[in-house]
Amino acid sequence: MTGADIIPPTAAWQSPPETLVLRTDEVHVWRATLDPAPSRGEIFWPTLAADEKARADRFHFAKDRHHFIVARGTLRAILGRYLNRVPECVPIAYGPRGKPTLAGEADRDAIRFNLSHSHGIALYAVARGREIGIDIERIRSDVAVAEIAERFFSRHEVAMLQGLSSDVQREAFFRCWTRKEAYIKARGEGLSLPLDQFDVSLAPGEPAALLGTRPEASEASHWSLKNLDPFPGYAAALAVEGRGCSLACWQWQSV
Repeated sequence: MTGADIIPPTAAWQSPPETLVLRTDEVHVWRATLDPAPSRGEIFWPTLAADEKARADRFHFAKDRHHFIVARGTLRAILGRYLNRVPECVPIAYGPRGKPTLAGEADRDAIRFNLSHSHGIALYAVARGREIGIDIERIRSDVAVAEIAERFFSRHEVAMLQGLSSDVQREAFFRCWTRKEAYIKARGEGLSLPLDQFDVSLAPGEPAALLGTRPEASEASHWSLKNLDPFPGYAAALAVEGRGCSLACWQWQSV
């Protein structure tokens, strides 16, 4: 698998067109900031479903609650643009292991989506007729990368990480982590798919790739990975079922 499996955008994070067209050979990724302005939460709150409101109310810290409300409200607004529906009428459901889907959208070319947010930045991936996963993490200095890698990464990934110079290991760790998370989310299997049962690339300058899968080696050929650069200090990755997709990156305009 090479970096050409997902064709990069001609210009990253553009303003979206007034009318969105999503073909089956395209993937759209949206970037949004989860602004702490209270008015944004107030605007999005009425658009959330009852289960989303209940989940929001379980957050202990107001900032986390606000980020969840804005992240989910933005998701509904984005999906509403593709479905020509108001955000509160977007029918979000969940798979057996918690992956969000569109209820009642079961045909072959139905819209699939995924989302991730970390420390005030959210990413949303939208495709048609193919499974998709996305993950973003802030590159933090307080994470014990060597210990976590030893515990969760594959032997191949640990060896690759240890072979890097210390000044690039932390970024490589988060690059690896987001690629693995994006793939797991695309598969929709949650923690039932162990992180050490597949290998991803992680070295600086190396294209994002699913290098190997176990026990079925052929599974790796069914997926594409793409590195994303949402903001300085963050790592992010996209996993898409199939190959040869073109990528468009849109900047969500805050309300």
